[in-house]
Amino acid sequence: MFSQDVYIKALEYAALAHAEQKTPKNLPYLAHVVSVTMEVIHACEKSKMDEDKANLAISCALLHDTIEDTKITYDDLYVDFSEAIANGVEALSKDKSLQSKQEQMKKSIEMLLEQPYEVQMVKLADRITNLSTPPKHWENDKKKAYLKEASFILSCLKNSNIYLSVRLEEKIENYKQYCN
Repeated sequence: MFSQDVYIKALEYAALAHAEQKTPKNLPYLAHVVSVTMEVIHACEKSKMDEDKANLAISCALLHDTIEDTKITYDDLYVDFSEAIANGVEALSKDKSLQSKQEQMKKSIEMLLEQPYEVQMVKLADRITNLSTPPKHWENDKKKAYLKEASFILSCLKNSNIYLSVRLEEKIENYKQYCN
């Protein structure tokens, strides 16, 4: 199904990269990374993905926030892992040089659409994981914008994995309860 050695290498790398970070729930950030990866592993298993593709998907899931949220660079991932993984993680990262969140999301989706389905799956899994109860301080407009963004992600990447697409669709439906 996938290589445990590849998984452990990427997990340890992510653990070190995100060592001091916390989630909004004050958990170690690695909890988020592992949740996203669990979604990806389940999807790989459901779709009977071959080992090389599963290794790419799982590695990108474990490393998906390293370029965006840590000191890790594209070159680091290229040297320590592979070009495919570095390209995947870069596509999953927001371009913070762009001013608006909408521009960042549009560019990220454009980059993801140039990647294999195994990388696109990670974006679906990330949004599935993030569509839990919104922070209490979020205004209704922010919740609605987040919901709209999730629908945009689904519309663009739904063909990457049927299982994750259905799961994200369900999460979107459930999230509507938080929007007035």
